[in-house]
Amino acid sequence: MVRGRKPERKDHERDLANARTYAEWMAAATELDRSEGKDDWRDDDRSPHYDFELLDNRLAELRTLRDRGNVQELVFWLQEGLHGNFANLSNPALYGYARSGTKKLIASYVFEVARVLNYLCETELQGITIDERFRFFKRTGKVFGRSALMLSGGGALGIFHLGVIKALWLAGLLPRVISGSSVGSIVAGVAGTHNDDELPSFFDPAHLNTAAWQSLGILEGLKKRALMSPQKLEACLDDNIGAMSFVEAFQHTGRIIDVTVSPVTEHQQPRLLNYLTAPNVLVTSAAEASCAVPGLFPPVALKAKSFTREIVPYLPTMRWQDGTLKSDLPMLRLSRLHNVNHYIVSQTNPYVLPFIRRRRAGKGFLPMARGLVTSSLAVNSKHLLDVTRAHLNNGGLARVLDEVYGIVDQRYRGDITIAPKIELAKIRRMFSELSRDQVAELILDGERATWPHIEQIRITTAISQTFDQCIQRLKISQNQHPAGPVMVSVPWERRARPRP
Repeated sequence: MVRGRKPERKDHERDLANARTYAEWMAAATELDRSEGKDDWRDDDRSPHYDFELLDNRLAELRTLRDRGNVQELVFWLQEGLHGNFANLSNPALYGYARSGTKKLIASYVFEVARVLNYLCETELQGITIDERFRFFKRTGKVFGRSALMLSGGGALGIFHLGVIKALWLAGLLPRVISGSSVGSIVAGVAGTHNDDELPSFFDPAHLNTAAWQSLGILEGLKKRALMSPQKLEACLDDNIGAMSFVEAFQHTGRIIDVTVSPVTEHQQPRLLNYLTAPNVLVTSAAEASCAVPGLFPPVALKAKSFTREIVPYLPTMRWQDGTLKSDLPMLRLSRLHNVNHYIVSQTNPYVLPFIRRRRAGKGFLPMARGLVTSSLAVNSKHLLDVTRAHLNNGGLARVLDEVYGIVDQRYRGDITIAPKIELAKIRRMFSELSRDQVAELILDGERATWPHIEQIRITTAISQTFDQCIQRLKISQNQHPAGPVMVSVPWERRARPRP
């Protein structure tokens, strides 16, 4: 294994730290991997972290079937053998060694599957109708699952999410399902209400209204029981998102946005608002409710569009507040509603970030000890809250403890977690108006934090994205050719099914 000279590695590390685009970052990462001999690791299929022999054999089978053009066997192979995290290829340990990518065998397998799916979708096939192909892609895609991007709360720090979205969008990797809570709901709303032609303008700080947080005077704050101006937040939401309902946003962009809101009253559950559960609710109204941090903004009544397109109250007797209180990252509900089984999390909650950074610390005795202490604190905190809540009658303190328990008893990480560096100066600006330079800095921070994960995201989402794209293309084909089969070139052979 050839090691580069130390000065050469220092140059590449400096280029990596100073990169302003993903192309610059990847060029520096590739050179740094080469200088450290990590290309050898990528070329070597062997690893204790996945079943490389199984993956190699399946890749050979798949290539053989594709070369033969045997559609029946290909379809059988995909139905029987394709599932998420096959051979443990999503293991995070496979993506933390080389900066420029994982094992080349893994990439070869994933992109061969995507190539075969595109072949079955795009090629005109004899003896199989468009409807049959559509059903195959729907069924198999449902079994395989899909990815979602989840945006946490975090006040003004949430501008970081926009940098994450920019990096993923430029790489062609932005998931269709995007959830947001609190400030994450604003960024999710921007992404979900603007199509691919409109979205890039929001990566320019000059185009954004980031003035969501304006302090009220003492007298006005006491009167409204809030520290921040709800009118300023409403203006920010109107400028950035507009007046679309969830279903209108879905029809306009094809993206599925989900916003979490928490109830103010007892005996109510948090809601996940989207084009299925609340199709006519205004996205701005949902985001305003999700941003209503108790004490900062007053609770909000939701608004919707009626069948005559008028703005009307939605569940008018109910008020809603900050989505992070009970469901910062609503993974279970995304799984049930949208068939999500892979979660990319952009996490900016300041009370979560210290624990996120610790879990990245690596191997060894000290990281293990810190992990044990952190886990013990979390378990004991929940147990203490459980005991206390059980011995309290209903009342103000009981409701406060319920909210605290809701915060503690949550999962704040995903399969891939992207988080900013902890900087006290930025945390202090959480609820203040940012300058354009500060907004640009946070967007770039989000991009830079995303770049090291891009190749992992590309690999782990390639198959599910291909399913999504093929289903959309087949829907168009169904409308253009409603009559059924398309007869041409590739033979549909009736042969014995291969053994799994």
